[in-house]
Amino acid sequence: MQVNVHEAKSQLSRLLELVEEGESVIIARHGQPVAELVPARQKGFPFGIARGEPLVRPGDEWWQPMSDSEAEDWIEGQ
Repeated sequence: MQVNVHEAKSQLSRLLELVEEGESVIIARHGQPVAELVPARQKGFPFGIARGEPLVRPGDEWWQPMSDSEAEDWIEGQ
């Protein structure tokens, strides 16, 4: 959704509710996009991928060196 500056000023509460519901809100001046309202970052760990699972498996296994085949696979993926 795109709104002009005047509408954004007069409808800010409603626009914030839309953003909280997942809507993208762009604020425009003279029809040109100037800003985008986005949800604030949540406090805590910044990487969404680590919220459900730890970054590494429990234990010391993750600290072991790669095998030659793992290293080759990693190099090929670069």
